Amino acid sequence: MQFTSMILSNAEVSPGYWRMRMTAPQEFASASPGQFVMVRVNGAIDPLLRRPFGIFDVGIHTPAHSGAAPQPCFEMLYRVVGKGTGMLSALHETDLLDVLGPLGAGFDLGAPDEEKLIVGGGVGLAPLYLLAKELVKNSAVRLFAGGRTRDDVLCITEFERLGVECYSATEDGSLGEQGLVTEALVRRLDLLKGRATIYACGPHGMLNAVANIAAERKIPCQVSLEGYMACGVGACLGCVAPGSGHSPETPDFRCVCTEGPVFESGELKWRD
Repeated sequence: MQFTSMILSNAEVSPGYWRMRMTAPQEFASASPGQFVMVRVNGAIDPLLRRPFGIFDVGIHTPAHSGAAPQPCFEMLYRVVGKGTGMLSALHETDLLDVLGPLGAGFDLGAPDEEKLIVGGGVGLAPLYLLAKELVKNSAVRLFAGGRTRDDVLCITEFERLGVECYSATEDGSLGEQGLVTEALVRRLDLLKGRATIYACGPHGMLNAVANIAAERKIPCQVSLEGYMACGVGACLGCVAPGSGHSPETPDFRCVCTEGPVFESGELKWRD
């Protein structure tokens, strides 16, 4: 759907990271964990292209003033990294945005009788909250959140309120363990002896490590890629990623915005 959305709130939740709540059509309630939206940050020509953002949450907004009807809404978690996201951070309540979505293929929730391990870092946590919200209905869920500093580990309290057990690791030791979050993931997998499913979203290096860990243990793993999308609907093919059979002789590419952004990790080509 393409629709005009009104901003309900737009607040900085950690240095450089923002959380925006926006109105949505009633049909948006069917959005799946892992799907995304394409947002036009203003009505001018510059910047020309929409920006992709994972859907952090979907729900109902109840206005503070009495008499107003509850409104369907969704939330985005984003980091200010350039001109477009800088413009978003300057917007306020009641400002309007043009939105296209929900788009893409989301996560498969898997079997209810196995533990679900969620791995994320920075804005990679954005699509994982809605996923956790669904998974906790039928499974034990653990979150492994990592970042360079404590500022990159976002919304842990929100995950804990869902009943998710949370582990944190930072490279500088400012929050949780010092080191990589994949080290805690490996320890948990050793205890579970393979009875788990992994879901991950974050920097490519982290996804590469998680995919290799899952492959070594033959554990199901789904990853959400952060592609550079220009259209979001598969027209421009600017966000393709190499598939597992890719080579210079036999090209194999997957379109992140339409075939993904969520993939089984075995579908993609990773570094050893």
